[in-house]
Amino acid sequence: MLGGSLGSRLLRGVGGTRGPFGAWGVREAGAAMAVGESMAQRMVWVDLEMTGLDIEKDQIIEMACLITDSDLNILAEGPNLIIKQPDELLDSMSDWCKEHHGKSGLTKAVKESTVTLQQAEYEFLSFVRQQTPPGLCPLAGNSVHADKKFLDKYMPQFMKHLHYRIIDVSTVKELCRALDDISESIRELQFYRNNIFKKKTDEKKRKIIENGENEKTVS
Repeated sequence: MLGGSLGSRLLRGVGGTRGPFGAWGVREAGAAMAVGESMAQRMVWVDLEMTGLDIEKDQIIEMACLITDSDLNILAEGPNLIIKQPDELLDSMSDWCKEHHGKSGLTKAVKESTVTLQQAEYEFLSFVRQQTPPGLCPLAGNSVHADKKFLDKYMPQFMKHLHYRIIDVSTVKELCRALDDISESIRELQFYRNNIFKKKTDEKKRKIIENGENEKTVS
C-alpha cells in the first residue's frame, strides 16, 4: 500500500511581507505565482483495495493517498483509511480476495472499522484540496484505470477535484516492454540485412559482372 510504506515531506508555504499599501511586493507576487504553477504540476497518487473488480457489486475497503511534485518527490502523505463494509459483502468475495485480504489482516480490519465511505471521501477530498488546485492535477498509480472506475462511482466529489487525465505506471511499464520488443526487432532486421540480404546482393552483383565479362570474351 502507498500509505504505510512511504515517508512524507510536507510542502512549506511561501511567505512574504506586505508593502506599505497592504499589497504584496513584486518578489512576493512572483514567489506566489511560482508556487501556484508548481502546485498545478503535482500528482495525486492513490492505491485502493477492493472486495473485487466488479464495479456493480464490489466496494472499496482501503484507500491511501499521497502527493508528489513533477519530479516524483513526495510532498505530503495523506490518510490511509480502512472502510467499513457489511459482512455479507466480505463473505461473498472471491477465494483469491478472501485469502489475500485474510492473510494481510485487512478483512478483520474492515469488520472492526467505523469509517464510512462518505467519511473517507471527505477525508481524502479535504487532503487534496489543501495540496492541489481544483481540476489541474492528475490521478496516478499502478493499474490505476481499475481504481478510477471505483473512485468515479463511489467518490465522485474527490474525482471532480482532479484532472480528467490519469498517469498509469503499468501502462508506462508495458510501453517500455513494447519499445524493448521493437528495438530487438530492429536489431534482428539489421542483422539479416548485414549478413543475409547483403550477401545475396553481393552474389547477384558478382554474377552480373561475370556475365558481362563473359559476353566481352565471346565478342
